[in-house]
Amino acid sequence: MLVSSAVSTQQNPHRGMTIMASAMILLPTMDAIAKYMASFEGMSPGQVTFYRFFFQLVCMLPLLTTATGRSAFSAKRPWMNLLRGALHGAASLLFFAAVKYMPLADVFAIHFVEPFMLTALSALFLGDKVGWRRWLAIAVGFVGAMIVIQPSFEIFGLKALLPVACAFLFALYLFMNRAVGEADSPITMQIMAGVGGTLFMSVTLLVGASAGIADFEPSLPASTFGLVLLLILGSISGYAHMLVVRAFRLAPLSLLAPFQYFEIISATVLGYAIFGDFPNLSKWIGIAIIVGSGLFIIWRERMQSSLEKTT
Repeated sequence: MLVSSAVSTQQNPHRGMTIMASAMILLPTMDAIAKYMASFEGMSPGQVTFYRFFFQLVCMLPLLTTATGRSAFSAKRPWMNLLRGALHGAASLLFFAAVKYMPLADVFAIHFVEPFMLTALSALFLGDKVGWRRWLAIAVGFVGAMIVIQPSFEIFGLKALLPVACAFLFALYLFMNRAVGEADSPITMQIMAGVGGTLFMSVTLLVGASAGIADFEPSLPASTFGLVLLLILGSISGYAHMLVVRAFRLAPLSLLAPFQYFEIISATVLGYAIFGDFPNLSKWIGIAIIVGSGLFIIWRERMQSSLEKTT
């Protein structure tokens, strides 16, 4: 999903689009690994989420040898970056818990109510102008999500709502990205987010395990292959999200936003190839409604922005 709305004055739209598309195709690999670790390595979602942020830090340590990397721990807004990491940790935990029980494509489709939530929150709390057409698109988008959720809810119960809760937390995370803006470099933001996420998951894992909740059970990888996958998970987490931050500094949000839907394509391919999951017709209809509504909101935002520039 989208990582930052900060845009620099040094624009290179084509490069930004290339980076964004590559990152969106790559990111679902991280979630496929999380599902694999839960399904075949017997690891709890809480433990996988902890390793996701811990190995993100480990895999980004080489960057500390650079001048920008050495300044990572002198962030201009350290507490906001740490809070970003905590919010991202909570959202990732809910997402990884969801993919343990549900097909990847279903989780991604439901999670894509996040842009609608972000638009609504921006209107309610930031005073952004949202006309009736976009409010209607938000409502239609939620209808699409319900179409995907309904059969999943019958099978998985309340677990089918985990992606919705994840989307809400991720929307809050995006607010924090907006607040941090360009005060810190992408490397600093990712390293500090890794610290915040690791600390948050350490406490959450300890509390959850003490309460005897199965999805927080501490464990180690069952094989060397599992350990390698966790290292890959951390690498993708750190570097792919940093690519998205970079993309938003090369091209406008309105130009890059549609590329987030590449994640559904990648998730569907990975879900079918690895786990044999493929959305049925009703779910494809719901996905189409969600994507169509999201693209309409993006188009309206671009139109509104153009009108504001001409007046």
